[in-house]
Amino acid sequence: MTAVQQQALAGQKRRPRAGRGYGAGYKVLSYILLTLLGLTMVVPLLWMISTSLKPLEEIVLPNFWPKRATLENYRYVLTETELPRWYLNSMIVAVLSTISVTFFDSLGGYVFAKFDFPGKRIVFLAFLSSLMVPTEMLIIPWFVMSANPIVGSTWVDTYWGIAFPGMITATGIFLMRQFMQGVPDELLDAGRIDGVSEFGLFWRIAVPLSLPAMGALAIFNFLGNWNAFIWPLIVTSKREMMTLPVGIQFFSTEVGSNWHLIMTGASLSLVPLLIVVIIFQRYIVEGIALTGLKG
Repeated sequence: MTAVQQQALAGQKRRPRAGRGYGAGYKVLSYILLTLLGLTMVVPLLWMISTSLKPLEEIVLPNFWPKRATLENYRYVLTETELPRWYLNSMIVAVLSTISVTFFDSLGGYVFAKFDFPGKRIVFLAFLSSLMVPTEMLIIPWFVMSANPIVGSTWVDTYWGIAFPGMITATGIFLMRQFMQGVPDELLDAGRIDGVSEFGLFWRIAVPLSLPAMGALAIFNFLGNWNAFIWPLIVTSKREMMTLPVGIQFFSTEVGSNWHLIMTGASLSLVPLLIVVIIFQRYIVEGIALTGLKG
């Protein structure tokens, strides 16, 4: 070993490694910041649940947990209000739109990823351009189309009227297109040689390989439709056709708000969301992570 190499090696040994001095402190600070950020989300949720368990006289008290917990609020909203019907309406709309989005967005993404046709890039850019249009600007055209007798019958106060704006989404098409680009073309060519139809290639090869992305798309779409407020508020006028977020507002009156009932309805609305996320949470991570690696 030459003298120059020996000096270089000695310099490397003396040089401190980057981050060794503040590695532990950095980790502790990261955990503290993440804990504080987590509390900003968890504390309001716990406050909502605790308020739903408080009797009316304790609502204005500053105590976090109820002094005398009661389930009377839950009994009242489930038996004395239309909340069960609103619950059912939200479930029907969310499930129908999720099934539609999962199928049609996956099919659209497959077409854009695996087929070449004239104007393909222009059509895809048109889909992406629609993402720049705020939802508030689309409400008036949606309502005109829903109430227009040209379509045969009014869609106001119908499940189809509530669900149709979310039956297919540009975001879902883009997500599935990015994922479908990673489906091997060799498998599709082998299927064509075996005589499989083009739809059969999509259904029997592309769909099974794209389940993580489809699961993530289904979860996000279900959450969005379950919590939708503005469009269901506009397109429904009958109380029996309102969705849960719209119906809960009737617990507020001109003389005041029944916060114990509002918090109870909001707490009940979390049940389907928690079930969906707990069961399919792995698809959220896999779908987004794998989609980011494709194309």
